[in-house]
Amino acid sequence: MLNREQLETFATVVDVGSFERAALVLNVTRGAVSQRIKALEESVSSVLLVRDRPVVPTPAGEVLLRHVKALRLLEAAVLGELVPDEHGRNRASLAISVNADSLATWFPEALWPLLHDPRLALELITDDQDHTLERLARGEVIGCITSEARPATGFVADPLGTMAYRCVASRAFADQHFAAGFTTASVLGAPALLFNRKDSLHDTFLESVFGFRIARYPRHYVPSPAVLLEAVRTGAGYGLVPVLQLAGQDGAELVALAPQREVQVPLYWHHWEDEPPLSREITARIGAAAHRHLGAAAHAG
Repeated sequence: MLNREQLETFATVVDVGSFERAALVLNVTRGAVSQRIKALEESVSSVLLVRDRPVVPTPAGEVLLRHVKALRLLEAAVLGELVPDEHGRNRASLAISVNADSLATWFPEALWPLLHDPRLALELITDDQDHTLERLARGEVIGCITSEARPATGFVADPLGTMAYRCVASRAFADQHFAAGFTTASVLGAPALLFNRKDSLHDTFLESVFGFRIARYPRHYVPSPAVLLEAVRTGAGYGLVPVLQLAGQDGAELVALAPQREVQVPLYWHHWEDEPPLSREITARIGAAAHRHLGAAAHAG
């Protein structure tokens, strides 16, 4: 039987990234934290933490961290049945990782009921859809939205649908930079708008249009879907924007630069294979919202 106090100490160290901060959170000494972690590692005959800055779990620690988070959710579900908590004093803390474009478009339909659920204290972690999976593997989140179709061992990948992207610019920007069409010469001179340095979608799009990779084009990084769209609308550059996000825009303001070359990104919800009841509810809500919006995304706007 694993010691619950040691498990919670281990999870707290991972959550805050250091032994010192964990000691402050738990209101114990740093030495007490070290002793609990050492005893836990001895009980499972594995090193669970990489003592670095920040402290991160080892592969064995990732497995144990998922166990702790599942234990918390199971406990919250049991307490909810035994002692109904209408005021939300016994909320289960959990995190999910969502790509920023989903959060800016279809995901709020699933999010609002979760934020109003008195059983939950929810943390949303945003990242590019190609990188959210790393957080699930490390045990930081109970589920994530990603473009990766293949689940890791112990996980399931549910297909959510396809996020469609269209390359657009303001009419004035298109007249200035793409009067001769969407050519390699115009791309090398016109500033593109990308989400962040992890964003490879624009590179993939250009390669699909021209048949070869273009590396040296000017670009701005704008890590907010709403601000990126506004930057496109005001003529700061051109970029790939979710079609769902374009649905509310004035079609006269924006021009599709390569209308036959929309980018289709399949999305998947990765989650534990053996989910506690509360986690299964979250999976169901996310799947339902995605299926209502993503199937029609390519035809919107």
